[in-house]
Amino acid sequence: MADARPSEPARLVVGVLSGLPDAWARAREGLEARFGSAELELGPLSFDQTDYYASEMGEDLERWFLAFSEPIAQHQIAGIKRETNRFEADIAAEGEWPVSRPVNLDPGYVTLGKLVLATTKDQAHRIAVGEDIYAEVTLRFSGGSFEPNPWTYADYRQAEYLQFFGRVRERLREQLRG
Repeated sequence: MADARPSEPARLVVGVLSGLPDAWARAREGLEARFGSAELELGPLSFDQTDYYASEMGEDLERWFLAFSEPIAQHQIAGIKRETNRFEADIAAEGEWPVSRPVNLDPGYVTLGKLVLATTKDQAHRIAVGEDIYAEVTLRFSGGSFEPNPWTYADYRQAEYLQFFGRVRERLREQLRG
């Protein structure tokens, strides 16, 4: 029988989707209050691959990513997803926003071998990681860069995203070396 081994540390990343600069600023402030300082940032990038969120979030959406300084344990992602869901609801309830959902928060983590995203939606390629929380390997690291899987969302296939997650991976690699 093999001995159980702890999972390698990971870097928390959160994707923030919004069409409202004030809501983005509020999300960033609250995420850093919860998870510490964001060491790396990407965005804003146009989010025009789908109109899936238009009815609740409006048009002209943009995506940002924050990568946090302190490593996390991979098993923490379910609790982090629950926390970002609550925070997303809190932001919506805070003010007079012109849309019902001013921000969408998508937490995940980067390891040396993958980007994992947490979600509340089950699919054939996702596994349960906590009560009502699922996770998927969205990108895998191979041949010196991140590569998408067949189920990877269109925006996560963009070169800017792949390069950003590569930078996050490199910072994690430096941290693990000490």
